[in-house]
Amino acid sequence: MRAEPNLPRNEEAATEETVRIGDSMTRMRVMMGRRVIGKMAIARAAPGLDLSQLDILYVVRRIEIEGGEATVGAIAEAMRLDPSRGSRIVADLVSLNLLRRQACQNDGRRSILKLTDKGEELLEEIRAVKHSIVEQATSDWSDEERLFFAQSFSRFMDGIERVYLSVDKADG
Repeated sequence: MRAEPNLPRNEEAATEETVRIGDSMTRMRVMMGRRVIGKMAIARAAPGLDLSQLDILYVVRRIEIEGGEATVGAIAEAMRLDPSRGSRIVADLVSLNLLRRQACQNDGRRSILKLTDKGEELLEEIRAVKHSIVEQATSDWSDEERLFFAQSFSRFMDGIERVYLSVDKADG
Protein backbone atom coordinates (compact mmCIF):
# COMPACT_ATOMS: atom_id res chain seq x y z
CA MET A 1 0.00 0.00 0.00
CA ARG A 2 1.36 3.38 -1.00
CA ALA A 3 1.89 5.86 1.86
CA GLU A 4 0.61 9.31 1.10
CA PRO A 5 2.16 12.42 2.60
CA ASN A 6 -0.01 14.07 5.23
CA LEU A 7 -1.18 16.99 3.09
CA PRO A 8 -4.51 18.77 2.59
CA ARG A 9 -6.68 16.87 0.09
CA ASN A 10 -8.52 19.82 -1.43
CA GLU A 11 -8.25 23.54 -2.12
CA GLU A 12 -10.57 24.40 0.79
CA ALA A 13 -8.27 22.70 3.30
CA ALA A 14 -5.14 24.36 1.90
CA THR A 15 -4.03 27.74 3.16
CA GLU A 16 -3.65 30.61 0.73
CA GLU A 17 0.13 30.36 1.14
CA THR A 18 0.10 26.63 0.38
CA VAL A 19 -1.95 27.21 -2.77
CA ARG A 20 0.41 30.00 -3.86
CA ILE A 21 3.49 27.83 -3.28
CA GLY A 22 1.86 24.94 -5.17
CA ASP A 23 0.98 27.20 -8.10
CA SER A 24 4.54 28.57 -8.15
CA MET A 25 5.90 25.02 -8.10
CA THR A 26 3.77 24.22 -11.15
CA ARG A 27 5.15 27.27 -12.99
CA MET A 28 8.69 26.25 -12.00
CA ARG A 29 8.12 22.66 -13.18
CA VAL A 30 6.88 23.90 -16.55
CA MET A 31 9.89 26.20 -16.93
CA MET A 32 12.27 23.45 -15.80
CA GLY A 33 10.61 21.03 -18.22
CA ARG A 34 11.30 23.52 -20.99
CA ARG A 35 14.85 23.80 -19.64
CA VAL A 36 14.64 27.60 -19.78
CA ILE A 37 17.69 28.36 -17.62
CA GLY A 38 19.85 25.69 -19.27
CA LYS A 39 18.91 26.95 -22.74
CA MET A 40 19.68 30.54 -21.77
CA ALA A 41 23.03 29.49 -20.27
CA ILE A 42 24.00 27.48 -23.36
CA ALA A 43 22.97 30.32 -25.67
CA ARG A 44 25.29 32.68 -23.78
CA ALA A 45 28.21 30.38 -22.96
CA ALA A 46 28.26 27.52 -25.47
CA PRO A 47 26.15 28.03 -28.59
CA GLY A 48 26.01 24.78 -30.51
CA LEU A 49 26.04 22.56 -27.44
CA ASP A 50 22.77 20.81 -26.66
CA LEU A 51 21.17 20.14 -23.31
CA SER A 52 21.94 16.41 -23.34
CA GLN A 53 25.61 17.16 -23.81
CA LEU A 54 25.56 19.66 -20.95
CA ASP A 55 23.73 17.15 -18.75
CA ILE A 56 26.42 14.54 -19.41
CA LEU A 57 29.16 16.98 -18.41
CA TYR A 58 27.34 17.61 -15.13
CA VAL A 59 26.84 13.88 -14.56
CA VAL A 60 30.56 13.22 -15.12
CA ARG A 61 31.40 15.96 -12.61
CA ARG A 62 28.92 14.60 -10.05
CA ILE A 63 30.24 11.04 -10.42
CA GLU A 64 33.81 12.30 -9.98
CA ILE A 65 32.86 14.33 -6.88
CA GLU A 66 31.14 11.28 -5.39
CA GLY A 67 34.31 9.24 -5.96
CA GLY A 68 32.88 6.98 -8.64
CA GLU A 69 34.07 6.11 -12.11
CA ALA A 70 32.31 7.91 -14.96
CA THR A 71 31.84 5.23 -17.58
CA VAL A 72 29.39 5.34 -20.47
CA GLY A 73 27.27 2.80 -18.58
CA ALA A 74 27.25 4.86 -15.39
CA ILE A 75 26.32 7.98 -17.35
CA ALA A 76 23.56 6.20 -19.26
CA GLU A 77 22.14 4.84 -16.00
CA ALA A 78 22.30 8.22 -14.24
CA MET A 79 20.54 9.92 -17.15
CA ARG A 80 18.22 7.01 -17.94
CA LEU A 81 19.56 6.85 -21.49
CA ASP A 82 20.00 3.93 -23.80
CA PRO A 83 23.74 3.04 -23.58
CA SER A 84 24.19 3.44 -27.35
CA ARG A 85 22.75 6.99 -27.22
CA GLY A 86 24.96 7.76 -24.23
CA SER A 87 27.96 6.43 -26.12
CA ARG A 88 27.21 8.66 -29.14
CA ILE A 89 26.85 11.78 -26.99
CA VAL A 90 30.06 10.94 -25.12
CA ALA A 91 31.88 10.49 -28.45
CA ASP A 92 30.68 13.94 -29.52
CA LEU A 93 31.93 15.45 -26.26
CA VAL A 94 35.31 13.73 -26.67
CA SER A 95 35.59 15.12 -30.22
CA LEU A 96 34.78 18.60 -28.84
CA ASN A 97 37.60 18.14 -26.29
CA LEU A 98 35.18 18.53 -23.37
CA LEU A 99 35.70 14.95 -22.17
CA ARG A 100 38.65 12.60 -22.43
CA ARG A 101 38.82 8.85 -22.17
CA GLN A 102 41.23 7.28 -19.73
CA ALA A 103 41.94 3.55 -19.54
CA CYS A 104 40.58 1.85 -16.44
CA GLN A 105 43.46 0.56 -14.33
CA ASN A 106 41.52 -2.57 -13.31
CA ASP A 107 40.10 -3.40 -16.74
CA GLY A 108 41.90 -2.12 -19.82
CA ARG A 109 38.77 -2.70 -21.94
CA ARG A 110 36.83 -0.05 -20.00
CA SER A 111 37.24 3.68 -20.38
CA ILE A 112 36.82 6.15 -17.59
CA LEU A 113 35.60 9.56 -18.71
CA LYS A 114 37.13 12.72 -17.29
CA LEU A 115 36.36 16.36 -17.87
CA THR A 116 39.09 18.13 -19.79
CA ASP A 117 40.26 21.58 -18.74
CA LYS A 118 38.05 22.93 -21.51
CA GLY A 119 35.09 20.94 -20.11
CA GLU A 120 35.73 22.26 -16.58
CA GLU A 121 35.98 25.82 -17.90
CA LEU A 122 32.73 25.42 -19.81
CA LEU A 123 30.89 24.15 -16.72
CA GLU A 124 32.23 27.08 -14.69
CA GLU A 125 31.12 29.49 -17.40
CA ILE A 126 27.65 27.91 -17.50
CA ARG A 127 27.49 28.15 -13.71
CA ALA A 128 28.43 31.84 -13.86
CA VAL A 129 25.70 32.46 -16.46
CA LYS A 130 23.14 30.68 -14.27
CA HIS A 131 24.22 32.80 -11.30
CA SER A 132 23.86 35.90 -13.49
CA ILE A 133 20.32 34.84 -14.42
CA VAL A 134 19.44 34.44 -10.73
CA GLU A 135 21.01 37.84 -10.01
CA GLN A 136 18.92 39.42 -12.78
CA ALA A 137 15.73 37.69 -11.59
CA THR A 138 16.30 39.02 -8.06
CA SER A 139 17.84 42.37 -8.99
CA ASP A 140 15.11 44.36 -7.28
CA TRP A 141 15.33 42.29 -4.07
CA SER A 142 17.20 43.45 -0.99
CA ASP A 143 20.15 41.44 0.32
CA GLU A 144 17.92 40.37 3.22
CA GLU A 145 15.23 39.11 0.82
CA ARG A 146 17.81 37.12 -1.17
CA LEU A 147 19.22 35.58 2.00
CA PHE A 148 15.76 34.74 3.32
CA PHE A 149 14.74 33.17 0.00
CA ALA A 150 17.99 31.18 -0.29
CA GLN A 151 17.58 29.78 3.23
CA SER A 152 13.84 29.17 2.86
CA PHE A 153 14.11 27.56 -0.58
CA SER A 154 16.89 25.22 0.58
CA ARG A 155 14.83 24.30 3.64
CA PHE A 156 11.76 23.79 1.44
CA MET A 157 13.65 21.48 -0.93
CA ASP A 158 15.00 19.53 2.06
CA GLY A 159 11.38 19.08 3.19
CA ILE A 160 10.23 17.98 -0.27
CA GLU A 161 13.08 15.47 -0.35
CA ARG A 162 12.11 14.13 3.09
CA VAL A 163 8.49 13.66 1.98
CA TYR A 164 9.62 11.95 -1.23
CA LEU A 165 12.00 9.63 0.60
CA SER A 166 9.36 8.67 3.18
CA VAL A 167 6.86 7.85 0.42
CA ASP A 168 9.54 6.05 -1.61
CA LYS A 169 10.55 3.93 1.43
CA ALA A 170 6.92 3.05 2.10
CA ASP A 171 6.58 1.90 -1.54
CA GLY A 172 9.75 -0.21 -1.36
